[in-house]
Amino acid sequence: MESPLTIVILAAGLGTRMKSRKAKVLHEAGGKTLAEHVVDTALELTAPGSIYVVVGHQAAEVRDTLASRGVQFAEQTEQKGTGHAVLCCESVVRERAGRVVVLYGDVPLLKASTLRKLIELQTSSGAAAAAISTFLDDPTGYGRILRNERGEVVAVVEEKAATAEQRRIREINAGIYCFDAPLLWKHLHDLRPDNPARELYLTDTVEILNREGHSVLPLVVDDSSELLGINTRIELAAVDRILRQEKVRQLMLDGVTIERPETVTIDSQVQIGMDTVVEAFTRILGNSRIGAGCHIGAFSIVNHSTVEDGVLVLPYTLINTSHVETGAQVGPYARLRMENYVEAGAHIGNFVELKKTRLGKGSKASHLAYLGDSVIGEKVNIGAGAITCNYDGKKKSQTRIGNGAFVGSNSTLVAPVEIGEGSYLAAGSVITHTVPPDALAVARSRQVNKEDWARHRRESTVPASNTSSGNL
Repeated sequence: MESPLTIVILAAGLGTRMKSRKAKVLHEAGGKTLAEHVVDTALELTAPGSIYVVVGHQAAEVRDTLASRGVQFAEQTEQKGTGHAVLCCESVVRERAGRVVVLYGDVPLLKASTLRKLIELQTSSGAAAAAISTFLDDPTGYGRILRNERGEVVAVVEEKAATAEQRRIREINAGIYCFDAPLLWKHLHDLRPDNPARELYLTDTVEILNREGHSVLPLVVDDSSELLGINTRIELAAVDRILRQEKVRQLMLDGVTIERPETVTIDSQVQIGMDTVVEAFTRILGNSRIGAGCHIGAFSIVNHSTVEDGVLVLPYTLINTSHVETGAQVGPYARLRMENYVEAGAHIGNFVELKKTRLGKGSKASHLAYLGDSVIGEKVNIGAGAITCNYDGKKKSQTRIGNGAFVGSNSTLVAPVEIGEGSYLAAGSVITHTVPPDALAVARSRQVNKEDWARHRRESTVPASNTSSGNL
């Protein structure tokens, strides 16, 4: 039977070097907050109820961000070091047997596969703990791993306390551990704030465990980028770039064509189907899902939206929190502002904006229209310049257009209003009342032609040069 696994994620710090009013773990890379990346990795290893996030700065905001994942929380009201942060979990975790893995909320590139190796090393060896390390060409600023003749870790020495010989060691401590749970809780109380910061350092547990006759083993990670922590916005940008490069690479391996992949921005959780083409400078963000065989035009933005199979999105189109069914066409220069549903085969053309609108199967709004708070049936034609007046200054109202209706150019539909099936709205009409099915609605002034008016005006006009004032 596998030993129970508890994961503690330290996420209480503000991160002063970020120069931000926002807690460091709430900054985003690859489309998710740093904390979300780490928690999602932890969820690959154990159940939400076995994951404890230690919060401090902006604790409420961190809890809200992670609430949907079902993890547990402990609060560190005063930041007194990494050892103190783990101790904040003791009251809720101490009785849990098995292993405790300690992670950091600002290390988003760490892979679940690496953590599985760490847990296996500690479990199979019977060591009190296993610690992740890596070798750097320039280890300046990092704590150094000290080993004994058997290759075990006997201590972690911080650079400020290291001797000249110890500073030449290239193996550094990543601060990520897998502990035997009873031994961890037993010896955490042996930590002492014997350092200039007067804090309890989790790294000191390595020396304490050795002093008590226990062993600590290293797991060397060859790819040091996996252990990158975030302290500055420069490092945040570097991690964001790595996450997005990995995402684009995986999508292309899965059968997606991405033109100029170095120019696109695709979030970690995005899904894209096989044989879809993504043109240059496109942004696909949030929980967006793009189907198979789609074409997403250059400079388009798809945010938290679903685009089904075979959809054509032409360049410079924005699709936000909307759903586009199979075979539809959107753009160029179209804007699906929020909460729209576009049914199969519908066409939305240039400079058309939709907001909280359902556009029926096969319907068309080809150019220069605004459709807000509307329910539009199947095979409806929306002429150029048509708008729904959905806001009266106090409240929003809905426009309903039946199947097969024809809305002439420059029509103005003043909501609430209903347009019957098969009806026809004359161009330039201002519609304020219900239009029955199959009716023609004309709501405009009658045209009046005055014969020869323009000719008489020209002939009666005195040229400006022949008047003292220069006026006609």
